[in-house]
Amino acid sequence: MAPRIILVRHGQTEWSLSGRHTGHTDIPLTDEGRRTARVLGERLRRTPWQGLPDVEVRTSPLSRASETCELTGFGDRAQEWRTLLEWEYGAHEGLTPQEIQRVRPGWLVWRDGAPGGESVAAITARADEVVDWARSADRDVLVFAHGHFLRALGARWLGRGLDFGAALRLAPASVSVLGWAYGAPAVERWNDTGHLD
Repeated sequence: MAPRIILVRHGQTEWSLSGRHTGHTDIPLTDEGRRTARVLGERLRRTPWQGLPDVEVRTSPLSRASETCELTGFGDRAQEWRTLLEWEYGAHEGLTPQEIQRVRPGWLVWRDGAPGGESVAAITARADEVVDWARSADRDVLVFAHGHFLRALGARWLGRGLDFGAALRLAPASVSVLGWAYGAPAVERWNDTGHLD
């Protein structure tokens, strides 16, 4: 069977809770973010996941992702990978969408990129690097990363333009699976938070 890529968005932070764009600022998990990461880890140890014994694990080096990785029980198997960093938002770092719209009406990161930060082309290239790595693996891979970057990764796995990521919402501490159907890239599971119900 061709390898799949399992995506975990980090747990809640103060900035994700308030809707602030959190790129490379290293914001820690909240207590709730730590709790939900542990709950996700319990889920991944049960059927059908069985602890993912043969999976290759990589994590963004930012603490909100690496701590989520640790709390779910995969820290000892994880390799940090800067390619999994969140979008660098430049001048929009720390701002809410409403604040950005006041200074740049109509701005959409998926189309316009980030002023003083990363362009759509730069994020596309990083997401493509992860897709190429995952598809060349000889086993399933598990990544711990960030909302916008994982949505970009989902779009690129499917062969879509980065703007498709705007339609792929992701909650903190969610799990998603990108795999195959009829020999073509497919979404097996997306934004699954059933463990938090």
